[in-house]
Amino acid sequence: MKNFRHSPGRNLALVGIFCVSLWGCASTARFTTTTKSPEPNRFRGLASYYGREFAGRFTASGEIYDPMALTAAHRSLPFGTRLRVTHVQNQRSVIVRINDRGPHLPDRILDLSEAAAQALDMLHQGVAEVECEILSLPQP
Repeated sequence: MKNFRHSPGRNLALVGIFCVSLWGCASTARFTTTTKSPEPNRFRGLASYYGREFAGRFTASGEIYDPMALTAAHRSLPFGTRLRVTHVQNQRSVIVRINDRGPHLPDRILDLSEAAAQALDMLHQGVAEVECEILSLPQP
């Protein structure tokens, strides 16, 4: 009888199952922030934007992405949440609606549409520190 304890295929399968189970646990985080605020409806961190190359594609909410709409992606806020996003360095702000999931880089808290990034004057920077205030959550 063959010894399966040291089978590379079996070990690889076990590692894969372990990684998938960890990924599932990690995706349940709620309102992830990089800087804790004493106010529960505010959070702060790095925001980036995604541009015209995604125009016409479906967002996680089922909407078609429009780079000229004032929208954003967040990992866990409910779709339809309205946020005031303020660029910390220049104090420009914009109100966006969450309609997608992201960002996919761990050090970022928000992916903004191109129009929202333009309103914050961060197109040339690409990434900016922002403060977000939850203005409203969608009605159930």
